[in-house]
Amino acid sequence: MLPGVYTAKKKDGTIYYRSSITFSGKHISLGSFSSEETASEAYHQAYTLLHDPSLTLEMYSETSGVLSFQKWVVLINFRDNGIYIKTPIYLKNRFFYYYFEKDDFLTFDIDDLFYYSSRSITRRGGHLFVADYGMQVNILSRYGIKNYAVVGRDFRFVNGDSRDFRYENIEIINRFHGVSKKEKNGRIYYETKIHVNGDFLVGRYKKETEAAVAYNKAASVLITKGYEKNFPVNYIEELSPAEYHELYKKITISKRLQNLTPLP
Repeated sequence: MLPGVYTAKKKDGTIYYRSSITFSGKHISLGSFSSEETASEAYHQAYTLLHDPSLTLEMYSETSGVLSFQKWVVLINFRDNGIYIKTPIYLKNRFFYYYFEKDDFLTFDIDDLFYYSSRSITRRGGHLFVADYGMQVNILSRYGIKNYAVVGRDFRFVNGDSRDFRYENIEIINRFHGVSKKEKNGRIYYETKIHVNGDFLVGRYKKETEAAVAYNKAASVLITKGYEKNFPVNYIEELSPAEYHELYKKITISKRLQNLTPLP
């Protein structure tokens, strides 16, 4: 067998070739290949990447060899930073890049390294997900951002870069469903709307928590009238059960909403 290559068998008995390399005491799998020669090429390319510091991620191209760009990231990060990470992460001083392709990457705080070093990020419908304990979890949830949140309305990227997920770069504008922060003549207030054949104004409130409770109260009224029953619930963690109950009783909502005709 050529260096770094060994054979394996599929369930049907077909022979295929695997390639691996050992560097700094770490055994690294390079993948499966259809021929011994291709597997050997992967080994030699990995050896070169691990021993030649002049090779950088920017040098990668589709003609760079048999190793994927993600594998380049893993190997070059191990070479440069001395830490083996199985996901395509390249470490910097206090942050890291998570790569999809050479010019397609996300930026995260170093505090998130443990989480993303063991979870792969996937894209679906313009959203970013990780598999977490058998569930597909939107990565925005790590920042307290709800699935229904809209960038620019409910949260924003401070520096304008929607690929930069460092905590200092994410500002949550609206924490609760149906609640929008507003400003008029220098005065901040919170407006609550609920969807009933279009957006229905529930009311305007001085505090965000009041607006969130108002949404819950409006949803309860609509449900009792036979309207849509899958309204999200706002959970206000800073309120105790007793405080929530008292605020729920006191909060006022649109009389027009209260007087809607019940559905048959």
